[in-house]
Amino acid sequence: MKPSRPLFDPQALRRTVVEMAFAGNAVHLGCAFSIVELLACLYGRHLRYDPAQPEDPQRDYLVLSKGHGVMAQYACLYQLGWLERQDIDRYFHDGSRLKGLSDAHVPGCEVTSGSLGHGLSVGVGLALAAKRLGTGQRCYAIVGDGEINEGAIWEALLFSAHAQLSNLMVIVDANGFQAMGSTDEVMRLGDIEARFAAFGFDAVSVDGHDMNGISTAIVDLQLRVNGRPKALVAHTIKGKGVSYMENDNAWHYSRLTPDLFAQAMAELGGPNA
Repeated sequence: MKPSRPLFDPQALRRTVVEMAFAGNAVHLGCAFSIVELLACLYGRHLRYDPAQPEDPQRDYLVLSKGHGVMAQYACLYQLGWLERQDIDRYFHDGSRLKGLSDAHVPGCEVTSGSLGHGLSVGVGLALAAKRLGTGQRCYAIVGDGEINEGAIWEALLFSAHAQLSNLMVIVDANGFQAMGSTDEVMRLGDIEARFAAFGFDAVSVDGHDMNGISTAIVDLQLRVNGRPKALVAHTIKGKGVSYMENDNAWHYSRLTPDLFAQAMAELGGPNA
C-alpha cells in the first residue's frame, strides 16, 4: 500500500471543529484544538492508509485514547471523504452517527474511547498483534497529560517496553489542563519525557503546534531501531487558534453562542472573516 499524503490545513480543520461544535451545541473545543497539528501531521505525512478504504487491513493505526478530542479527528476524516457534510452539520444531533467521544463504529476511529486511561491498552494490543504477524504496521496512540493520571496507562507502558513494541508511538498532548483544573493542581506530572524514559521508552519533547518539528521528531524516533517503544511529548496550548479559548480551561465544557461562533470563524479565516 502506497502512503497517501494529502495536505491538512490546521486552520481549515479548526473551522470544521467550530462548525461541528456550534451545530451540535457541543463542548470539548479546547481539547480538540490542542491536537489539531498533531493529527494534521500524522494524516498528512506519516500514517500509511488507503484514502479509498478506511478499513484497509494494512493500514497504520491511530488510536485517540483522549476520545473527548474527537472533533479534531472527525475534521480530518471529513477532509479525507470518510465523513460527509451532513455528518458535520448534524454533529451530536439525534440520529447522528457522530458522538461526542471516539466511536469505533465510525470509519477511521480505531477505538471507542472516552473512559480515560483505556484506549492506550487497545493501541498496545494492536501494536503487539502487528509485531507478531510481521505486518510492519505502526500504532500511534494519542493520550492527554491529564489522562496519564490513570494507573492503567502506566501498566500499558510497562508492558509495551517488556514486549519491545518498537512499532508503538505514544503521543502525549501536554496542554497542562484536565477537566477540573491544571495538571499541576490535580496531580503534578513532573518531567513527562523523563518518566517515559524511566519506563523503557525512547522519548523526546516537541512544540505540539510546529508541524515540521513534530514530523522531524517522529522520524528521529522511528530511526532509533533498538526495540524500545517510542514517546513524543507534545507541548500544546488548550484552545489553540482562537484567542478567547487559549489556555482558558472553561472551554473544556463551554458552548458557543452565535457571537462567539462568528468571532472564532473570523479569527480562523472563515466565511465570517
